[in-house]
Amino acid sequence: MQRIVERSGILQKAEKLVSTDRDKEHGDAHKNFKMVADFWSVYLGHKIYPHEVPMMMAMYKIARSTENPYNIDNYTDLCGYGALAGECSGDIDK
Repeated sequence: MQRIVERSGILQKAEKLVSTDRDKEHGDAHKNFKMVADFWSVYLGHKIYPHEVPMMMAMYKIARSTENPYNIDNYTDLCGYGALAGECSGDIDK
């Protein structure tokens, strides 16, 4: 079976996406996830934490990949969201 892309390529692209100038386009990720978590908390009626937002987005990317398993962007974004969730996990109220 021929690989579409090597795993290191996916990881490198994800690292570039989450570690460069995305803040200029989308704003600070932590602030953004906090705001989304607050919105989702009100909508769902129970507490959602900022680190759960990228985890939910990762699940969204997994679901999307079932429709088109050849779209490498879904896998790249999945890695990026996982890294952001890990980084935001330090923000969890203990």
